[in-house]
Amino acid sequence: MTDAPDTPRAAPTRTGRGPSEVRPIDLELGVNRYAEGSARVTWGHTEVLATVTVAAGLPRHLRGSGASDGWLTAEYALLPRATHERTVRERRYASGRTQEIQRLIGRALRATVALEHFRNHTLTVDVDVLQADGGTRCAGILAGWAALHDLADRRIRDGSLDEWPLRDDIAAVSVGLIGDEARVDLDYEEDAAASADLNVVATSDGRLIEVQGGAEGHPLEAERYVQLVAKGISAVQRVLTDAKAAVG
Repeated sequence: MTDAPDTPRAAPTRTGRGPSEVRPIDLELGVNRYAEGSARVTWGHTEVLATVTVAAGLPRHLRGSGASDGWLTAEYALLPRATHERTVRERRYASGRTQEIQRLIGRALRATVALEHFRNHTLTVDVDVLQADGGTRCAGILAGWAALHDLADRRIRDGSLDEWPLRDDIAAVSVGLIGDEARVDLDYEEDAAASADLNVVATSDGRLIEVQGGAEGHPLEAERYVQLVAKGISAVQRVLTDAKAAVG
């Protein structure tokens, strides 16, 4: 969410796509030769790389708890020239925004991975934004899911796993109000002008995982909120129809 501007911005116009259409998405698996799973997603002008690392051991908060299932965590980073102006690297501490996004990505991906297949191991999903034009957290979730798909496929093929470890196909799409018009998949200019902006995380069969966001400047009617969420779920399903064809 961006801070509400002091004066209303003119509603940016869309060229080449309607209010319910997402930007073109290109998805490629196995782009990192070293990671256990990897994927690159180009979503409009936003480009994201996700890698998965599997390491023995559990995080400190699970040690000694009696838990033996695995764990999944996510880290998110915006490369310095992913944006219009250079962003300073977060060398020691992640900003509040970064922590918020990586927690969202982690929660979303944990909702789909059957972690009992990775007992006493930690899966770390690193999401790096190479270029940003709105929707980086949504592109990060899609790239993370695809990288986990790549990991699962490799483990099944080499015999490390005998059962598919992903319960659901998941993705996320932003949806917002530009003037009185509901639009999905906001780019940077639309996000900055939106009077409401939600990130909807859902499964391919329409079940909801999380909604993040809210209104900018003025309250949003509950009925309108529900309509935006429904529009986001429909967009997620369309994204996953194409994504599943790409991952095989």
